[in-house]
Amino acid sequence: MLDSDFHRGRRLRMSPGVRAMVRENHVRPEDLVMPYFVVETDDSAFKKPIGSMPGQFQLSLSELEKQVGAAVKNGLASVLLFGIPKHKDEAGSQAYADEGIVQEAVRRLKDRFPELVVITDVCLCEYTSHGHCGIVHKGGEILNDPSVDLIARAALSHVRAGADMVAPSDMFDGRILAIRDTLDENGFAATPIMSYAVKYASAYYGPFREAAESTPKFGDRKTHQMDPANSREALREAAADLDEGADILMVKPGLPYLDIIRQLRDTFETPIAAYNVSGEYSMIKAAAANGWIDEQRVVMETLTSFKRAGADIILSYHTEDVLRWMNK
Repeated sequence: MLDSDFHRGRRLRMSPGVRAMVRENHVRPEDLVMPYFVVETDDSAFKKPIGSMPGQFQLSLSELEKQVGAAVKNGLASVLLFGIPKHKDEAGSQAYADEGIVQEAVRRLKDRFPELVVITDVCLCEYTSHGHCGIVHKGGEILNDPSVDLIARAALSHVRAGADMVAPSDMFDGRILAIRDTLDENGFAATPIMSYAVKYASAYYGPFREAAESTPKFGDRKTHQMDPANSREALREAAADLDEGADILMVKPGLPYLDIIRQLRDTFETPIAAYNVSGEYSMIKAAAANGWIDEQRVVMETLTSFKRAGADIILSYHTEDVLRWMNK
């Protein structure tokens, strides 16, 4: 006989009801943000599959409305919009054009789904002819301050169109302060900023480059995105963004940086977001398609890991699937 003094942890695992009762972390519909890629096109029925991201699409404005509408019925509460314009130039001018593709998408979604939280990605990479996040100087140098000025203009144009929140993803120095000052000066002091505060120069973004048509024509983004080997730097970046006016701190990617999410959670009281990025999504989809994993169980375990690490918000391409599973 075993000594009766030892710990019997199994007592709280013996039935589904008891396990649910003592469960420490939960993924809720309101925690999830679904990213969408909207394309400027004359074809209202445009819905192009993204080859490296099964189940994801580039969408026309009309198709975006349809897809969001179906997801809203399943409980979708928040979206993140990326735009792909017809015309690209060196300054990414369509990023801050009042009639740009993202601006129009915001208007349509807020008109049809006024309770939906519409967040816009703020960057120039989808809009520049060279694919970089800012202004490129002769010789290939990516200029910080002139780029920040344009990024702030883009954020303002999104908010004027009706965006509930802006999410700058460029990682240039000072862009949060520039956006905060620009929004405040134009009467949008109440609009929050979700900062891609800790964004690594990651290999996990590969499929996204196809989805957003934002692959750099030369070089890389290592001069502004973080070195994957660094963690103390993450705390410095997060602290700087909070000082400049950020309301929510994001860590991107998610799975390889759960330790960073936990460090931010332990250091700051502000809401923390995790981006479950394209590479993470595509690997799960590929393994599931081959029958190697149970997709639903792996996805839910993955999203729960973000919550357990300390994330309040999860941006994930799995969101539509998760909402359907929850409704079943």
